Amino acid sequence: MEYFAGVSDALRLTFVQVMIMANLSIGIFIIGMYMNLKKWGMGSTGYGQEPSGSILAFPKMLAYQMSEHAHVHNQSIIATLVLDVLFQRRILRRSPVRWFMHFTIFVGWMALFVMSMLMFLVEMIHMIGEPLGYAHSLPEFMVPVVFREILAVPNDIFSYILLTGVIIAIYRRLFVAKLREATIAYDSILLIGLTVITISGFIADGIRTGRFWGFGLPVEWAPPSSLFHVVISLLFCIAYIPFSKYIHMIAIPLALLANKGGE
Repeated sequence: MEYFAGVSDALRLTFVQVMIMANLSIGIFIIGMYMNLKKWGMGSTGYGQEPSGSILAFPKMLAYQMSEHAHVHNQSIIATLVLDVLFQRRILRRSPVRWFMHFTIFVGWMALFVMSMLMFLVEMIHMIGEPLGYAHSLPEFMVPVVFREILAVPNDIFSYILLTGVIIAIYRRLFVAKLREATIAYDSILLIGLTVITISGFIADGIRTGRFWGFGLPVEWAPPSSLFHVVISLLFCIAYIPFSKYIHMIAIPLALLANKGGE
């Protein structure tokens, strides 16, 4: 892990530098979420009361709403999380095709994110364990090379699931007249960004493993292609979320929990 990736010998990034970049992306994400929480908490919390500017106003109101008896739906938090947030049944009732697109993108994205975090955790544990002398006592599956191989098959599966959703989204935006006419630049940026991240991940892995997605490119291109994929993923999938339409991944589940779900 001396070098993570690089464009050339003169333009290499060390593992530590990439970790700094990751922390900066997380920092930007936290700042963006702080701004959103401030905005969401600007409303009045009761009849005749002044709007609140506290960052705690929204979490307090959310907790209050979740504990109160809802006017329309009153299902449990578990049911809301499973049926409305994870399974997305409200979209399914409106359009099975749209549901399948959303569901594959959601499942693929979240699964790949979780596996990336697990891989990062294993690498950090092993890297810290080497100077401290406990790395040799870790279980075999905690060795980064072994753990990466364990994740290889599920990574392929969920990558293709995500790719399926992206292809459907592109087709709908290009060939469904109603959606094509309603598409604005904001929508296009999100879809293009998600497409670039997905395809660049396939290409980086294909070059490294010599499979079809490498398109016969020399293995020397694996580090820069991997670097490109990681950098754009950090910026687009973490730092950009609070400032983009993708904030609905956080806002909609919170709204569903506050309203006790619904069909």
